[in-house]
Parts: sequence; C-alpha cells; structure tokens
Amino acid sequence: MIPEGLFEKVRRIEIRTRKMSSGSMSGSWRSAFRGQGMEFLDVRQYSEGDDIRSIDWNVTARVQEPFVRRYREERELTVFLAIDASGSGLFGSGGRLKKEASIELSALLAFSAIHNNDRVGLIVFTDRIELFVPPKKGRQHVQRLVRDLLCCEPKGRGTDIGAALDYLGRVQTRKAVVFLVSDFIGKNFDKSFKLAARHHDLVALRVSDQRETELPAAGLIELVDPETGTRTIADLSDPKLRAAFAKAAVQRQSGIVELCRSASSDLVNVNADGDCVEPLVKLFHKRELAVR
Repeated sequence: MIPEGLFEKVRRIEIRTRKMSSGSMSGSWRSAFRGQGMEFLDVRQYSEGDDIRSIDWNVTARVQEPFVRRYREERELTVFLAIDASGSGLFGSGGRLKKEASIELSALLAFSAIHNNDRVGLIVFTDRIELFVPPKKGRQHVQRLVRDLLCCEPKGRGTDIGAALDYLGRVQTRKAVVFLVSDFIGKNFDKSFKLAARHHDLVALRVSDQRETELPAAGLIELVDPETGTRTIADLSDPKLRAAFAKAAVQRQSGIVELCRSASSDLVNVNADGDCVEPLVKLFHKRELAVR
C-alpha cells in the first residue's frame, strides 16, 4: 500500500513532468536517441544507385537476378537512469535540493521514454548500489520508479560512480541509453566512465548548486561535508579562501568536461534551483542536428 501523502506527491510529479515531457521534449526524443541497430525487413530487386554492399548474394544466385536486403532501424530503446543519492544531494542554497532536482530530471526522462514506448530501468547508488529496478515499459512502471526515488533511504553517504557504472555493465550487457545523474563530486571513476561510454550511449547530467562554485563573504561559518560528516570552521570574509574555493570548483568542472569529451559523451549542466526542461531540450536538439 502507498501512503496517501506519498501517492499525492508522486501524482504531482507525474502531472508536472508528463506535461513537460509531452511538449517541447517529446518530438525531439525519438530523433535524438537511436535504437539497438538495424533489423532485417525484406529483399527487393536491385535498382541503379543501390549500395552493392547490400546485395543478398544467396537470393541473387537463386533467382539469377541481383537482389538487395532492406533494413529498418530497430527503434525500441532501453533507457537506464543511474542516480547519485549520496549525501551531497541534500544540499541546496536556493529553493530546491540537488536531490529534488535529480528526481525531477529522472521523472522527465522516464516519461519521455515511455511516451515513445521505450523501456526504463533504474540504478540508485551512493558508495554502494542502493537500488536496482530492471527496465520495463508503461506508466505504472514509471510511477513506481518515481515512488522508489522518493522513498529511497540510502545506507551509504559517499559516492562511488565507478562502482555504479561497473554494476551497470554487469546487469545491462546490450547497448542502452544511460543517463548518469550526479554532482560528480567523486574520485577515480574515469576508467569506468570511458568503458561505459564505449558500450552504451552515456549522457552525464551534472546537478550543481551556485554555492558549490562561489562562496559568500559571510564571515566565520561552520562547513559540514554531507558525505563524510567532517566539520570545518572557515572565515569566508577571507578573499583568498573564496578565490581558492572558486578555483578548485573550476578545476573540478574542467575535469568533467574533459572526461566527457575524451569519452565522446554528452554533458548537461543543470542548476538545482533552475529549470530542468531547457537543458534537456538543448541536448535533444544538439543530438538531432548531429544525426542529420
């Protein structure tokens, strides 16, 4: 049984995200993401201009006339949402936590996928695998995924992106579209990221907060690391401290950009307190242009 309050929350997310996903995003999804490959359709007689590589030599030898194979793209996709549920997701300096933005992003992507009759699976991770839901189709399945994301109470607080991607490689051996939703505050996952990008269509969705790149001049303040619990007293009135913090943030962002570039993976930056739809629409349009 679903508690009434939780059911209403799932319904509100569904109504909001279904409306968004069936609007500006819906028409772009199918052309932005390709299926598993090519499916054999039939053969027809050779016509001038046909690619000779498509000639079916067995049929040609049998009927003594050249025939070519026809294919159609296998459109059905398997989509995986790999969601970072580590402690850093509970941070938010604006009106929304990074965790809340991640859930809305996931709902948007899931409803876009089922609108196009694709299967959707879910992996929730911290420094361990917290939840795995095999890919299925249908509205009820996506409602279940949203409910699971809302109800998930992680046992871990840290982040191990590499372990999550390695786990994905074991449970999903065929090519899938993988949306990795994280703030990417983690280490030593480059090798696993590149390997996953070779086997799957991997899209990195980086959810961040403004205060992770720029500190206010707020004087003495206690900072708490949500993943380790480490507490530090810092004097934010010190311009050198704020400059060093900003520099480290830029270096971290540059590292993610370079990793995605080297892995030929798309990177989408999402502000936790901002619009989730616009960055996705831009991604879809970019990919549409790339496949034309």
